[in-house]
Amino acid sequence: MAAPSELSPLEWRGDHLALLDQTRLPDEEVWLACHDVEAVAAAIGRLAVRGAPAIGVAAAYGLALALRGAPAGADPERLFAAAHARLAATRPTAVNLRWALERGRAAFASERRRSAGDLAAALLALARRLQEDDVEANRAMAAVGAPLLGPGARVLTHCNSGALATAGIGTALGVIVEAHRQGRIAQVWVDETRPLLQGARLTAWELGRAGVPHRLVTDSMAGALMARGEVDAVIVGADRIAANGDVANKIGTYTVAVLARRHGVPFYVAAPRSTLDPETPDGAAIPIEERAGSEVTELGGRRLAPPGTVGFNWAFDVTPAELVRAIVTEVGVLEPPFAASIARALARAPRSNARRPVGWRA
Repeated sequence: MAAPSELSPLEWRGDHLALLDQTRLPDEEVWLACHDVEAVAAAIGRLAVRGAPAIGVAAAYGLALALRGAPAGADPERLFAAAHARLAATRPTAVNLRWALERGRAAFASERRRSAGDLAAALLALARRLQEDDVEANRAMAAVGAPLLGPGARVLTHCNSGALATAGIGTALGVIVEAHRQGRIAQVWVDETRPLLQGARLTAWELGRAGVPHRLVTDSMAGALMARGEVDAVIVGADRIAANGDVANKIGTYTVAVLARRHGVPFYVAAPRSTLDPETPDGAAIPIEERAGSEVTELGGRRLAPPGTVGFNWAFDVTPAELVRAIVTEVGVLEPPFAASIARALARAPRSNARRPVGWRA
C-alpha cells in the first residue's frame, strides 16, 4: 500500500487517464482506464472521480484525450467544442470544472500549430500543470491552515475534502492531516455524509491511512456533540465560493454551520483559489445540482424506503458568508469582509508569499 502522502485519485499513464473509482471504496481499490473524453465525463457524472479540484484536473485531461488520436481529416475545433460541452454538462455546482475548461479553451486558442496532435500536446501540458499546481496549493493551504487549530483540537468535518478530492493532500482534510503532524489534533469527528456516505467511506478511509484519530458519527449528531462541548472547530471544503464569501458545499454543510454559530464553534472553509468565483455575486446565484432520488431511497443498491416513495436529492447547499470564520487558501487565510479579501486573493500572483495570510488580523 502506498504511503498516505502518495495517495492520488488520478494519474496520467502514458496514453490514458487512470482514475481511482471512488464508488468502490473502501472495499476495493479499482482503477478506471479512460482513453477518451466520454469515459472521463462518465466518471465525473457518476462520482467515480469527485471533489471540485479533482474534477477540474480530470476535465483538463479529458480535453486532451478528445484531441489525441483524432482520425485523419477530423476538425479539431469541432472535437474540442464537443468535448468542452460534454464535460461542462456533467456537474454544475463545482466551479473548478468550468475554471479548468476555460483554461483549456485558452490553451487551445493560443496554440499556433493547429494539428490535432499539437493541440492535444498543448492540452496535455496544461492538464499536467494544473495537477502540479493543485499539489502545491494543497501544501500551502495545509501550512497556513494548521495553526488555526489549537493543541488538542477536536475537529468536525463534513463530506470528503482530502487527497481523494484533489490532486494533492487535500483541502480541509489536508489542513487536518498537517495539524495532526504538528501534534495539534486530539480527535476528528467524521460526519457520515448522507446520502452517499463520503465521510464514512472516504474520509474515514483517508484518516485511517494517515494515522489520524477519528470517530464516525451520524450527520444528525453534530449538534449534540457541540452542545456537550466536544467540538473545538469545524473545517470543510467547498465546491464554489461566491464573490461575497457564500460557500456551496456538500448537502448538510449549512446545517453544521448554523449549529457551529449557535454553540460558538469556529467554522472554517479550505479551498484553492480556483474555487473562488468572482462571476457569481452570492450564494443565490450558485447552481445547485439535483441528483437522482434513488440515491436517497436506496443505499448500496438496496432499497430502504417503501416502494413508490419518491426521493429528493439536492447534492449541495449554501452556507452564508456570515457563518464563516475564515477561508483558507493557498495564498493565505481570508477573513471578513470576504468581498474585499477574496478580491485581494484573486489579484495575487499564484504562488507568491503563499505562507503569509491575506486579510488576516491577529
